[in-house]
Amino acid sequence: MDNSVTPLRCFRERHALELFKDDSVKTVTSVEQCLDASRPWLCYWILHSLELLDEPVPASIASDVCKFLARCQSPTGGFAGGPGQHTHLAPTYAAINALCIIGTQEAYDVIDRQKLLDFLYSVKQLDGSFVMHVGGEVDVRSVYCAASVASLTNIITPTLFDGTPSWIIRCQNWEGGLGGMPGLEAHGGYTFCGTAAMVILGKEHMLDLKSLLHWVASRQMRFEGGFQGRCNKLVDGCYSFWQAGLLPLLHRALFKDGDSTLSMMSWMFDQQALQEYILLCCQNPAGGLLDKPGKSRDFYHTCYCLSGLSIAQHFGSRDFHHELILGADENRLAPTHPVYNICPEKVAQAVEHFHKLPIPVQTEAAINTPDTS
Repeated sequence: MDNSVTPLRCFRERHALELFKDDSVKTVTSVEQCLDASRPWLCYWILHSLELLDEPVPASIASDVCKFLARCQSPTGGFAGGPGQHTHLAPTYAAINALCIIGTQEAYDVIDRQKLLDFLYSVKQLDGSFVMHVGGEVDVRSVYCAASVASLTNIITPTLFDGTPSWIIRCQNWEGGLGGMPGLEAHGGYTFCGTAAMVILGKEHMLDLKSLLHWVASRQMRFEGGFQGRCNKLVDGCYSFWQAGLLPLLHRALFKDGDSTLSMMSWMFDQQALQEYILLCCQNPAGGLLDKPGKSRDFYHTCYCLSGLSIAQHFGSRDFHHELILGADENRLAPTHPVYNICPEKVAQAVEHFHKLPIPVQTEAAINTPDTS
């Protein structure tokens, strides 16, 4: 595309205004009341979008978010979707990420690491999988959420993830991607979760990496430039992260392995085409991002479209980096960590902080203990 004819712009100021509108990070509007059980997610989506846009969050708002998330923390450990609700791995992941983005002592002090570990053991299953909440469903999202929060907060014990890599391997199917459970269709979100969990656990080479690479590379659509989540599905802006975010992880794994597949990586991920799709098709002119033209903007798609745009701009790893900013330099977003999807310096800061603290001790009472929050 000739940018001199059709300049591509990231409407960063408008997106920031939309994210700050009506104190969105602190309150749920009438339109968003259906997300009342996902309020830590709203905090995370908004805070991460703002850090990608290099928009500072006022200290007073950051402190209010910390206080709110503290109210979402269950007496038995982990976080719920709102105050007084049942503990669940998904909002636990979102809350920990949001607190790490804030990155203050107040934010870190919210997290009760011993009770968080107890909660993780209470949802751990004998085959290595995790349920999303006590009595809930098993799928690979739960493994990723558990691995992510445990690694960021330094609570991984020798037995917490026993059997987990073997269970994840069973989720990789004949297509090359991973399903939510063994035997299910490969799906972009589940594939990211399973692969990122394996990276956290240092077991990514147990996966069939070449088959996985072929599957995810085939999900970038030639005409649109964006990614679909599954075979024979439409492109969706959120898969700009769930699918493209896999490629830095695979790149790192293959680089470490010295695999000749690296020579093909430049054409297997078209950074320019993905940026064109996001900037041309996923931006609401008034601010906020969306799935595809004709859809409504929302905080979820704003977060993951911007995350995908960041991946497309800063593709690579510590060993290999290929930056490509489409359009004016003002389109540049901050880099995001492809495993945790928060900015790398916030990951490093959290890891440094929590690694100064001792790993909590597993308590027998924590195993399969009902959530009484």
